[in-house]
Amino acid sequence: MQNNDTENTLAGLKIAMIGAAYPYRGGIAHFIEKMYRDLEKDHEIKVITFTRQYPEFLFPGKTQFTDEQGAEIPTTRSIDSIWPLSWWRTCRMIRLWHPDILVFHYWMSFFAPAYGMIARYLKKRGIRIVAIAHNAKSHEKRPAEAMLARFFFKACDGILVLSKSVHTDLIDLDIEKPIIQTGHPVYDIFGPPVSQKAARQALGFSFEERLLLFFGFIRRYKGLQTLLKAMPLVLKELKLKLIVAGEFYGDKQEYFDIVKQGGIEKEVVFYDDYIPEDKVALYFCAADLVVQPYVSASQSGVAQIAYHFEKPIIVTDVGGLAEIVPHNKAGFVVPPENPAELARAIVTFFRDHKADELVEGVIKEKKRYTWQHLYDSMSALLKKIS
Repeated sequence: MQNNDTENTLAGLKIAMIGAAYPYRGGIAHFIEKMYRDLEKDHEIKVITFTRQYPEFLFPGKTQFTDEQGAEIPTTRSIDSIWPLSWWRTCRMIRLWHPDILVFHYWMSFFAPAYGMIARYLKKRGIRIVAIAHNAKSHEKRPAEAMLARFFFKACDGILVLSKSVHTDLIDLDIEKPIIQTGHPVYDIFGPPVSQKAARQALGFSFEERLLLFFGFIRRYKGLQTLLKAMPLVLKELKLKLIVAGEFYGDKQEYFDIVKQGGIEKEVVFYDDYIPEDKVALYFCAADLVVQPYVSASQSGVAQIAYHFEKPIIVTDVGGLAEIVPHNKAGFVVPPENPAELARAIVTFFRDHKADELVEGVIKEKKRYTWQHLYDSMSALLKKIS
């Protein structure tokens, strides 16, 4: 498995991958897209995704699908998450192709029944089963979650985790399988950086403004409510604006009410939509500082986008976020659900002119999170389970 400028660590393999891939959108789809583009140079790759990912009534966003250019990769849509006959059809298709390994991208227990049945069937047919565990436990509690997660993970031969937090969760679930921990790689599929001046002009901001960025799907566990409550405290000390760029997954009125109650309508700018790949650079490059005030987390793709664009980050001390962003080196780590501490960190960043120092830290830290490191870790895992 190799990246553009690195040596191959394994001979060519037939690799099947299952997960939310094109035409679906979101972080898992981006992850699979990047893996496909890297690995297809030296391996045969088949990406299998869903005919139905979620029933529409369970999906909180506007659409599950992307229509953006450039995100297309070859995929086979075969799995209906709630229709077992499609799971057997998928098993037959994969068995006939007979890959060397089948890689599942796991992030929530909703998919565990389908994943677990497919994994068990194909494992008995001599196919090695590997999971990339983006999460082991959901951020939002679900019925029978632990039981469902065990059902899937116990069917795997080995598991790759992207943070210590997920590794700990697997131990809590009594998963006794070979596990290798690696880091979530830096996303580089969103193009090169653009100048801050050009990015701000494109978004309608002046070059002199101080700008914070909250980016990604808006769900309660991501803690936007804490950041909005911190804003009046920040504005007592200095002038700035907050960009909230991402689609609401749930009731948006709660957030608008906090904005109104805080009297910060002019200082918070909402871009209430999914941000396509070719626009992501504008938001990160326009910002001075990225803020992730999560209530719970495993690791974060948003942090790795910020690293790509060399932006300092404020994160909360939950899950694996503090592993990614060392305090006072690449950003700040603050307690979750604490508006006062979050406000203090934001003010410190601007008042103490921390930008240049923290950007240097970001540049240093991001070298730890290469895609080649992920592929080397997967190679090591495959050797363990061979």
